[in-house]
Amino acid sequence: MSGVAVVIEDDDAIGAVVGTYLEQAGFDVIRESTGEKGLHAVDEREPRFVVLDLGLPDVDGFELCRRLRASGDVPILILTARDEEVDRIIGLELGADDYLTKPFSPRELVARVRAVLRRAEPGECGVIEIGDLVVDLRTRTATFAASPLSLRTLEFELLAELARNAGHVVKRSLLLDRVWGISFAGGTRTVDVHVAQLRKKLGRPELIQTVRGIGYRLLDT
Repeated sequence: MSGVAVVIEDDDAIGAVVGTYLEQAGFDVIRESTGEKGLHAVDEREPRFVVLDLGLPDVDGFELCRRLRASGDVPILILTARDEEVDRIIGLELGADDYLTKPFSPRELVARVRAVLRRAEPGECGVIEIGDLVVDLRTRTATFAASPLSLRTLEFELLAELARNAGHVVKRSLLLDRVWGISFAGGTRTVDVHVAQLRKKLGRPELIQTVRGIGYRLLDT
């Protein structure tokens, strides 16, 4: 993925980390430290998405989210230290596409950004049904044999990527790129660990086949 990303964050250290990881993932990053400058950058550059901090010095982040949504449909990921459920609900109701609390994993942020962008693309708001497995790309939920699966963000993205390619082998390196966004120290071993977790949660480990030396295949029956 590529394009312009606007990061509205008044903490220079956090803004730098977010910007670095997004740039490594292929995005051109514009960093602004105030809400008004952020709004101007969005108007001028028409970015693919916005990463928005709520604790800005000039404009309340919720108000800024409302204004961004009122003026267009740019995807918004809120990144904030406010971790109360009510704040999350307010942010999502105001039109944010996702909500991530600090402290956060930069790799998870990249994965969530990719997920938000995939959901915004045509054809990515449907439901994938493979036997007893149902993966809802819009709500980012999954069930197996009619029972909800309790999946972390990266686990869901991994399952969704395997489901999109059900019946076909997906290379570890491709999963690492599409789900985590960039290569990092854990390498493809990280993919193996998350696949193991998925197998446990499915309760049917044989549904995700290991293709030795290549990657994984989700059975399509």
